[in-house]
Amino acid sequence: MKHTHAPSTTRLARLTRLALSLSCSLPWMLASGASHAGEHERAGRVPPPMPYVQECAACHVAYPPGMLPATSWTRLMNGLGQHFGTDASLDEKDVRLIHQWLMANADTRSRASAPVPQDRITRTAWFERKHRHIEPGTWRLPSVRSASNCMACHTGADRGQFGEHDLRMPQGLSARQRAAWDD
Repeated sequence: MKHTHAPSTTRLARLTRLALSLSCSLPWMLASGASHAGEHERAGRVPPPMPYVQECAACHVAYPPGMLPATSWTRLMNGLGQHFGTDASLDEKDVRLIHQWLMANADTRSRASAPVPQDRITRTAWFERKHRHIEPGTWRLPSVRSASNCMACHTGADRGQFGEHDLRMPQGLSARQRAAWDD
């Protein structure tokens, strides 16, 4: 009788990371979606480097670099040891590669020079404008959890698409919140 061995934990981890990398980067390579929530479509986006997909997207949506100005991305990359309460440190080679990609694709419009409070996408003027009708309690719903959980409502967030045609109503909204959803 021939015995088969289960893949080693290390090999399984590598295969899982490879699958994650491919599933996250392929849509970036194929799509030319919006870089800002509900704003004009921007074609020709450069796919993210593998370390960005493997490391950053392992914890949250791989936010398109056009969502923040270069100054914010630089501060975030320089503070990975305390990344919103988590140690997200990376080796220097990956930091350089990700930082270069973020700088090349960061928001460069005139509004990009305005400071971003706490370097949070959810505190940018355009995010607040686009989400101004959302009641604070909506962010605390179990199906949403926080304003940074883009996938709760934006079905294309994992592909960098935040257009209004890709929206879904999160579970748990009250009748009043559901009525406001269509405003």
